[in-house]
Amino acid sequence: MKNVLILFLVTLAACNDGQSQNTPNLTQLSLAAALPINFALLLFPGFQPVDVIGPMDVFNALGNQTKIHSFFIAEAAEAVSFGAHHLKWFTRANPVSFSEGAYVPTYNFRNAPPIDVLLIPGGIGTRAPAPLLNSTIDYMRELYPSLKYLFTVRAGSGIAARAGVLDGKHATTNKLAWAQTIAHGPRVKWVAEARWVQDGNVWTSSGVMAGIDAALGFVTEVFSEAAAVKVANGWEYIRHTNSTDDPFAALYGLTNEKNSTHPVLE
Repeated sequence: MKNVLILFLVTLAACNDGQSQNTPNLTQLSLAAALPINFALLLFPGFQPVDVIGPMDVFNALGNQTKIHSFFIAEAAEAVSFGAHHLKWFTRANPVSFSEGAYVPTYNFRNAPPIDVLLIPGGIGTRAPAPLLNSTIDYMRELYPSLKYLFTVRAGSGIAARAGVLDGKHATTNKLAWAQTIAHGPRVKWVAEARWVQDGNVWTSSGVMAGIDAALGFVTEVFSEAAAVKVANGWEYIRHTNSTDDPFAALYGLTNEKNSTHPVLE
């Protein structure tokens, strides 16, 4: 009987030891629960396709290492064009020819699932008159408090600024459209010399390709450097890891001293 009891205790100890090695502890479970899973990309007429594909593909590639669910959302469940010639309000003396194309959103504003990360692209559509973007801006304003992270590319920060969610935060935007974009956010702390800027749970990036570097920076910060390196190496992409390395600010004559804004908030 004694031998049987000893054998039982040894077996029980071995089972408990194996369980402790294979079962995640509470810290691991809480960290996993805190990681973002649902990545949504906001579409609107006249968005910039590269702003969409670059960062979103970073997050899709991350899906090979962790659970990621990415999807498109728009005001209505219908194709959203990125060609400027579809925008009746957009006119210029010498119109630029844009290639034909459209993306079909996965969800509309009313039926989208919970969103952890919202990505807002830039594009000529960010310059639309207020009435045409009001529903998108209102949706952005209502959604922001429930987000874990907000991520903008180029003039996408202008839409976030118009929604008021960047007030009091540091942010950047496309240098070519600097003056046009920052006019939408007089209470935003705009940073001129920046490839991308992180302020709390808000990430804003500068030019088209800067969006990819910012997305990889996001992966490093939120997930791990190893995860970001794996994505970049899989693409054979040479990253810019310095968020202040912005040669285009100088190209367009922008400096932090002259062009960054630091409003005094009431």
